[in-house]
Amino acid sequence: MASGVRSAPKELVASVRDLGSAAGSGDPEKEAVVVNGIEVESLPFATRADGTQDPSRRVLTEEKGYKHLGFAFAERRKWLVLTSIFIVQISMNFNAAIYANAVPGMKTTFGISASKARLGQFIFLVMYAFGCELWAPWSEELGRYCVLQWSLGLVNLWQIPCALAPSFWMVFAFRALGGLSSAGGSVTLGMVADMWEPADQQYAVAFVVLSSVAGSVVAPIAGGFITQYLAWTWVFWISLIFGVVAQVIHAFTPETRASVMLAKQAKLLRKQGYEVYAEQELAGPFRKRIDFKEAFKLMWRPYQFLLTEPIVGFLSLLSGFSDALIFVGLESFGLVLAKWNFDHVQVGLAFIGLMVGYVIAYALYMWDYKKQRAIMQGDTANMAPERRLRLLLWLVALEPIGLFGFAWTSLGPPAVHWIAPLIFTALIGIANFAIYMATIDYIVAAYGPYSASATGGNGFCRDFLAGVAALYATPFYTSVAKGTRWQLTVPSLILSAIALVGTLPVYYFYVRGEDARNKSKYAKQLADARAEKRDERQEAITRASSRNTTPAQSRRTTPTTSRRGSLEVAPMVYQRSLAGKARGYETPTRAGSVKGMATVSESAEMVRRESAA
Repeated sequence: MASGVRSAPKELVASVRDLGSAAGSGDPEKEAVVVNGIEVESLPFATRADGTQDPSRRVLTEEKGYKHLGFAFAERRKWLVLTSIFIVQISMNFNAAIYANAVPGMKTTFGISASKARLGQFIFLVMYAFGCELWAPWSEELGRYCVLQWSLGLVNLWQIPCALAPSFWMVFAFRALGGLSSAGGSVTLGMVADMWEPADQQYAVAFVVLSSVAGSVVAPIAGGFITQYLAWTWVFWISLIFGVVAQVIHAFTPETRASVMLAKQAKLLRKQGYEVYAEQELAGPFRKRIDFKEAFKLMWRPYQFLLTEPIVGFLSLLSGFSDALIFVGLESFGLVLAKWNFDHVQVGLAFIGLMVGYVIAYALYMWDYKKQRAIMQGDTANMAPERRLRLLLWLVALEPIGLFGFAWTSLGPPAVHWIAPLIFTALIGIANFAIYMATIDYIVAAYGPYSASATGGNGFCRDFLAGVAALYATPFYTSVAKGTRWQLTVPSLILSAIALVGTLPVYYFYVRGEDARNKSKYAKQLADARAEKRDERQEAITRASSRNTTPAQSRRTTPTTSRRGSLEVAPMVYQRSLAGKARGYETPTRAGSVKGMATVSESAEMVRRESAA
């Protein structure tokens, strides 16, 4: 045993024969000290500022402390954490959407126009778009748990002055703070990347996406009852109650951020007398680790991709437009269903049709993921990016079809039954879920190490355009073709035409996506690296075959190579060939800066670890 390392208590230490050379001696009789499942003497030495090793301190890396990370959680525990995140995400989107039900009451109480009252929803969603980008880097440094707790606590706090506000502008101000305080998908989807390897994330990501879109359905359902039976201030009190429940549930979930969990384990080892530090601790105190100039640069990158990358720009606009339709629906549904004399409660319950669409789309993607894994024999890491758009080719068409059908059913009775517009709304829901899932999946595959920035632009578009939609929805449906029987039909036909044009990039990128990626500096780097590794992958398959082991039969035995070397986990025979394929590029992070960038990407955290490697 290396000198200077004291014995730990018996209940924490297990001695095993060292088959390698924990201290570098190579002695087969050497014993390695295992504390809390960590071989202390196998940990690498820390590196001083001058580049020399510091034998007095050891570093607890992700590879050595893997069993203490979220990846090592039991599957049941992972899904319990994910269930709490499901509730948290619903509460966030519930808060964003339910405001529409307070507009009639505020209009009367404050003596303002409906357009002015809707500014509260506009400012919340716009600030939400920026808030998601601002919270993400802090979750990388401080951990997911405390950031989400702070976010939920602040959002809940701002509900109180909104409910007690003596003027509309006070509501407006605290709604702005509420939006800015919302961490959103940038953190919740990051937790998925903390617990699942990229190739295994699809089911979990789809579950979180379902919670994101479901919040906009739960809100009008509950809002209908509030509008009909309670004062408008109960919109904020109900949101507060829901938010507190979500925060309490989340309070019982564990931390999942790897760097924070490793720092905790390192502190426990030091209490036992071992000079072990996590990489985050060696970077210095929190204030020294933060480079605000670099942080600003990283937070700007999502907007840079949105403006300069055609793939990101077009697909993000499609995703944003699709989400904006939901908030337009919050306003137009009441106008359309009033033709059947629906009251507030019935209008709210009509949104169940949209939820049915979301659930159908979720089930379709579960089926598609299972099918793709079977086709690729589990090696989805090597699937062409454009293949991820295949299901969307069929489902995206449901958006203009749904809007077109909704337009004509808006003519109302006696020729049309009230169930008809709900059926077409379900089609819109299927398309909305599919667009959200597929655009993120494709962008991650196309941009690799830069997917965090690329998908950040996607999330920004969804929230920002939804906020803008809150302003024009009702005027759009009450001013176009005003006074005619086509007043509610023409606006939806216009939206259908826009949606039809918006779907075209999906088909273009499916057919010519490789050409588009080759014109992108960032995407081309990843494509070139994949091409260089193609022969190595084939060689790995050949070696596996010579050992009478097929890739489908091989099982991943260590997470280290796959997590450090590839964007998605491949079976073991591919690990060596894929190792390092994400390295050698311009890295989005550097030592001492805020790790990571704002994103709603399901693999954002994976990307940051790739870059740091």
